[in-house]
Amino acid sequence: MQIQVEKLTRVFTRKKGIIHKTKTDKVAVDGISFEVNKGEVFALLGPNGAGKTTTIKILSTLLSPTSGKATVLGKDCYIEAKQIREHINFIFGGESGVYRRLTGKENLIYFASLYHIDCTSDTKRVNQLLELVGLMEAKDQKVETYSKGMIQRLQIARGLINNPKVLFLDEPTLGLDPIGARDLRNIIQKLKQAGTTILLTTHDMNEADILSDRIAIIKEGKIIALDTPVNLKKQIRDVIEIEATIKELPETQLITWQQAHDIEIQSYIQKQGVIQLHVKLQNMVVRDNFIKQLTNYGLLGFQQKEDSLEDVYIRIIEENI
Repeated sequence: MQIQVEKLTRVFTRKKGIIHKTKTDKVAVDGISFEVNKGEVFALLGPNGAGKTTTIKILSTLLSPTSGKATVLGKDCYIEAKQIREHINFIFGGESGVYRRLTGKENLIYFASLYHIDCTSDTKRVNQLLELVGLMEAKDQKVETYSKGMIQRLQIARGLINNPKVLFLDEPTLGLDPIGARDLRNIIQKLKQAGTTILLTTHDMNEADILSDRIAIIKEGKIIALDTPVNLKKQIRDVIEIEATIKELPETQLITWQQAHDIEIQSYIQKQGVIQLHVKLQNMVVRDNFIKQLTNYGLLGFQQKEDSLEDVYIRIIEENI
């Protein structure tokens, strides 16, 4: 187990007033528990202020917990922070964690030195990372000339300089254009294939769906759902929607089926010599029987509508009030 979190809580205390100061507590993380396996990409999703970044900061040893336990690589994040830092790294999207007046190559050599890695004479490691993130041709340019996407890719390289066993990514594609975000996702996919354990936060549901093995949805500091993207979609599906194309089908026959099998007709359109049908069905048994009966009327094809992760996320967040 690479990451283990048990009843983790973080409370921030704020003081208000000038003369008569009063203290107010803000619970950012409220007793959450989860585990992340070796080589897994685990995503934390939730609204702004839900506790995602606070959780990552605790796990990356940047913030101490109020109570509960968090371990990374079997070591306590608070007590054994120094030992953990040698084997992890983190990247916060939208923040520049590199030096703009240095070149891309000089940045990586400097950050390598912080981990006691000498890349001044032997630049093999630096060049490998620059190649991975597609910055080899721009390695000798100053970072102040880089685009936002290039800077974010350089930050990924910086985050890999110590060959971390666990990588924390907080909104890694924040502020990037679609092409830059796609390129960054491709890099994360390569890291996943190489067996790097990744804990990711993002507001991009498509990104989470593509990259994640499992997802935890967090709201007001509490985890309200945790499963694989596929299983999360299954959990909220009340009905099955299909769109079918048929050669011929009397509308009266469809009404008969509707009454007998609890089928809800969404649309029945005759177009270009065929019938386009959109229906809602209660379960897979009803769906299979319905498709079987459609074959008698010249079924040309059908497509089942799949819930997106965004559909799932919105419903879980809105229903958990």
